[in-house]
Amino acid sequence: MSVSFVFYLFIWKIFALLPEASAYRLAQFVADLATKRNSKSVKRLRLNYARIHPEFSVTMLDTAVKDGMRSYLRYWADTFRLHTWSDEHMIDSVTVHNEHFLRDALTAGTGCIVSLPHSGNWDHAGAYFSKTGAPVVTVAEHLEPEKLFLKFLSFRESLGMEVLDSSSHAFGVLAQRLRQGRLIALVADRDLSKNGVPVNFCGHLARMPAGPALLSIQTGAPLITAFVTYNKRGITISFEEPIAIPDTGDRSEKVAIMIQESANRLERKLKESVVDWHMLQRIWTDGDFVERE
Repeated sequence: MSVSFVFYLFIWKIFALLPEASAYRLAQFVADLATKRNSKSVKRLRLNYARIHPEFSVTMLDTAVKDGMRSYLRYWADTFRLHTWSDEHMIDSVTVHNEHFLRDALTAGTGCIVSLPHSGNWDHAGAYFSKTGAPVVTVAEHLEPEKLFLKFLSFRESLGMEVLDSSSHAFGVLAQRLRQGRLIALVADRDLSKNGVPVNFCGHLARMPAGPALLSIQTGAPLITAFVTYNKRGITISFEEPIAIPDTGDRSEKVAIMIQESANRLERKLKESVVDWHMLQRIWTDGDFVERE
């Protein structure tokens, strides 16, 4: 049994067993400690936030990073405790704006694709829809060790989601689920395939996955965007209208236009609320831009 699996399993059990207030105090303590240690991941978060808000002073950026790490550890505390929540709490702790963009598509039988970033708690969002009549189908990055991947797979399935392995041929299954009128949710702010679509993101080059647009073009299902943020009692999910499939151009040109629009929407949302964006990895492709002194 690997060290990383044992560690995750231990932390998972500790957070689930602790009283709620104690669990979240511990998460905040770990977040503040990590921020002070200024690890490689924290430095990356700082660089990413600086790209979103180049106008921030050093003090403002320090505050954003501290709040961002607290949000990130809140995500993990939530994740380790979600299986202990009642369905009522899971649902009542969610606020949704423009939910009709999603529900109307499902009622019409077309299926719906939701593209969202690593913000707020996307597992909580997926559980909400799975428990309110719209079971989510999604894709998960294959983690190592295998036991850790299977643990997260089992966790998400326990919340009502169907989870496909990203290392398998998931695209065909996703298209099939859309033709069955299902809800597909894809975290799509960072490309893992190295074959992503080039986009202008905050004035700099990044790559984002083509999958959401390709699925929309192939099946006719609407592609909508979502942004998840934290509030005092839970999460807020904000949807925006479907991204139109261009009338002209070949498939690659249509995909590029649609993914650029998705990137534009994400940029606007991040300008409003960057601290719930848990992007501790590299996202821009123009090298390691210099952290301000």
